[in-house]
Amino acid sequence: MSDHRQALKIAVVGHTNTGKTSLLRTLSRDKKFGEVSAMPSTTRHVQMLRMGVGSDIIVELFDTPGLEEAIALLETLDAQKQVNYRDGPVQIEALLNDPQALVRFEQEAKVLRQLLNSDAAVYVIDVRDPVLPKFRDEIAILARCAKPLLPLLNFVSVSNTYESQWRDALAKLGLHVVVSFDTVAPAQNGEAIFYEKLGTLLDARGKRLAELMASHRDDAALRSKSACELIAELLLDVATCKHSFTEGDANAVHEFNERVRQREQSCVDAMLGLYHFSREDLDASTLPFNEGQWRDDLFDPSTLTALGLNLGGGAAAGAAAGFGVDLMLGGASLGTGAAVGALMGGGLQTLRRFGRRVGNQLNQSIQGAVLRRQTLRVDDKILQVLLTRQILLLRALQSRGHAAMAQVQVDNAVLEDLWPGEIEKTIGAIRQYTSWSSIYQPLQWSPEREAQVDGLAQLLEGKLHTGGSPELGRR
Repeated sequence: MSDHRQALKIAVVGHTNTGKTSLLRTLSRDKKFGEVSAMPSTTRHVQMLRMGVGSDIIVELFDTPGLEEAIALLETLDAQKQVNYRDGPVQIEALLNDPQALVRFEQEAKVLRQLLNSDAAVYVIDVRDPVLPKFRDEIAILARCAKPLLPLLNFVSVSNTYESQWRDALAKLGLHVVVSFDTVAPAQNGEAIFYEKLGTLLDARGKRLAELMASHRDDAALRSKSACELIAELLLDVATCKHSFTEGDANAVHEFNERVRQREQSCVDAMLGLYHFSREDLDASTLPFNEGQWRDDLFDPSTLTALGLNLGGGAAAGAAAGFGVDLMLGGASLGTGAAVGALMGGGLQTLRRFGRRVGNQLNQSIQGAVLRRQTLRVDDKILQVLLTRQILLLRALQSRGHAAMAQVQVDNAVLEDLWPGEIEKTIGAIRQYTSWSSIYQPLQWSPEREAQVDGLAQLLEGKLHTGGSPELGRR
């Protein structure tokens, strides 16, 4: 293998607890790499992470222990005798050959030895910390290894940072190529910018990083496409689901709602797997989850209210009863139908506050519905909630680093611009194809169904790429 095809060796260095391991977790999308903790000196040994395209390893990233004794170490280097003080690498080698120094600076020695054997280094900085003398000394020590150094500003998404002071200090030290990369909440193009800036420090060999980034872009596009297909499958499954039952079956509505909930959860689990997360991660996700499940009931009226969905007339009465289903009784409204379902489930007290008009409608509908077959289906408003929840989850997963540990919140806002137009029209057109739903029956494949899933997925991808919906707000 020629030299330019060999894997690039990059040392990830910095003060203790600045996010070195977190960076590698996020770049590799592997939340199990290394150990992340608020305790200092969590990483005690050098750990390697290989990344490439297929079997071709492009870069080897080395997670190193944190630097802690920079001031004393720099004094020791400067006090060396019979060493050419103009030759930085010679100074470092002399230190690494000094048994006493190795005992005192055990962790720092591991860092320096790895850096001497690497092509470049990424110096991870926690911009929540002010620029202190010990950090300047760390940079001075690393510079003596004579390797290209890329400062990486971590935790830039939080408020009240020292980012501008860090940029000024780095410029005064001759480090003008700097990258901002939040390991917990990386920007969508953050990874590309990181590899691009790292590549500029590596001359011709740095072009190999472009191959890696191109592969990662393809993977990200495929994940996004697959996620939209999962959401499209969910919408189609729920929209085409209809369930008939005999008047008097008090459990019919509850079972129907529960099946829809389970179908939504299966979509959530599939998307988590697609982005290499698990249910446990959602305790600290950007969404209101509890142990990997939505805390807010899909059919609870407060869920619709929180998302800004306005229900009027009979629909409001039905939603207040806790049923987001359309129970069809020869043309009865959503509100009337859902209210009948509530009466069968014992929800009469909930409905009384909606007045005499609703009560009269109920009496007429119930009298006409005795011993008749009734049909349940999910209302458009609930489909909007389903769509909103999945898109919020998808956006959260796309912007969440695999080092994220702390809880983040988003604003409760329905993405109303997702629904009107082509999506609403498509859902309306497929409602009649009840054989396309797998909620009550085994799924039977058909080319027409696949075509509708593909069409819906493409519409969702277009909505994601063009924007226009509320951004996820972090508190």
